[in-house]
Amino acid sequence: MLGIILALVALMFLAYRGYSILWVAPVSAIILGLTGGLNLLEMYRDTYMTGLAGYVQTWFPVFMLGAIFGHLMDYTGAARSIAKWLTDTIGPKRAILGVVVGCGVLTYGGISLFVVVFAMYPLALELYRAANITRRLIPGAIAMGAFTFTMTAIPGTPQIQNLIPMEHFGTTPTAAPIMGVLAAVLMFILGMTWLTIREKKFTAAGIGFEEPEGKAAATFEDSKLPHWFLSFLPLITVIVVMNFLKVDIVVALIAGILLAMILNFQKYAGFTKTISAGAVGSITAIMNTAAAVGFGSVVRTVPGFETLKNVLLNVPGTPLISEAVAVNLLAGATGSASGGMSIALEALGPQYMEIAQAQGISPEAFHRVASLASGGLDTLPHNGAVLTLLAVTGMTHKDSYIDIMMTSLILPIVASIPAIILGSFGIY
Repeated sequence: MLGIILALVALMFLAYRGYSILWVAPVSAIILGLTGGLNLLEMYRDTYMTGLAGYVQTWFPVFMLGAIFGHLMDYTGAARSIAKWLTDTIGPKRAILGVVVGCGVLTYGGISLFVVVFAMYPLALELYRAANITRRLIPGAIAMGAFTFTMTAIPGTPQIQNLIPMEHFGTTPTAAPIMGVLAAVLMFILGMTWLTIREKKFTAAGIGFEEPEGKAAATFEDSKLPHWFLSFLPLITVIVVMNFLKVDIVVALIAGILLAMILNFQKYAGFTKTISAGAVGSITAIMNTAAAVGFGSVVRTVPGFETLKNVLLNVPGTPLISEAVAVNLLAGATGSASGGMSIALEALGPQYMEIAQAQGISPEAFHRVASLASGGLDTLPHNGAVLTLLAVTGMTHKDSYIDIMMTSLILPIVASIPAIILGSFGIY
């Protein structure tokens, strides 16, 4: 157990310091091997690499196609067109709401969280400037719209955090709709309440919009953007094909990609370069997550894991609480929602299925709780998406992390509690 704790602390500390998890995860696994009496070479070649390679084999098509889809939506201007229409419709007086809704629509449409950050920031800048709201609140609004309810809660979202539980519980992307919708509504209401209070506090203190240092104001040539309605069609296609036609996410993403290219065929000259950029970019994303999963594979082989597993499985109350605690802890340790959830479900998924059958709790409830829990402690300061968000917006942890923490870490955990209660009573 001490070895597991030391390895997790090392993983979190080194990742927080900004070091690549591609080597941090194996080093942390070596700590596990040394304290757990494992043959280090066999551990790395067999256990660690088998876990890493297995994750890549299962999820690389989704990562690659999702990244290509996001890059195409960005290159064609479709993502910006959708975001601009939404923010214009909502109006600059409701700038924060416009950013949250814009991010939510793009994320629910299947666009990568990282692409959403890049697409929404220039629009958020325009809105906040018009409304005279401090830029410090931009990261919190983007995090709330992209990292919370549309990532883990709303049934049918094509984000990978909603897809991973399917292979463990035999469920669909729309699993436990009542639990998911309740959690999503709570995240939205609580998050908007927090950001509104923060906005009023800054305004009362006389703190308004500050121009970014060394950066020119963003400008857009609206005439060159595709029509917002046509831009929505690829997003709608992904959602409909996956959830209503009951087709695999790979096919759904291919359909969205093809439609995005057809609707913007006049920009065909850049398609090859954009597709290549998306494919290459997806490698880093999946390898970072797979490295964390490889570490989790080693955790399962050391003697102390049986003790840890017994502790988690015997958390007082419904087993849904046990699952939420396990996924949250591992997502926080790895700084990855999908990586932490994969580790937890690969280790404990079979036991949770047995509990589900023995106690009459629907596997759908376990699916939704796992997804919700992955979006809690994952956004600790060392999370890759958090670091990217702060870098893109030009903010620091001191400037904006409190809003990111409240909207995408604390409030999602709070919102998952009523969902767990519903699932425990068979309402899902």
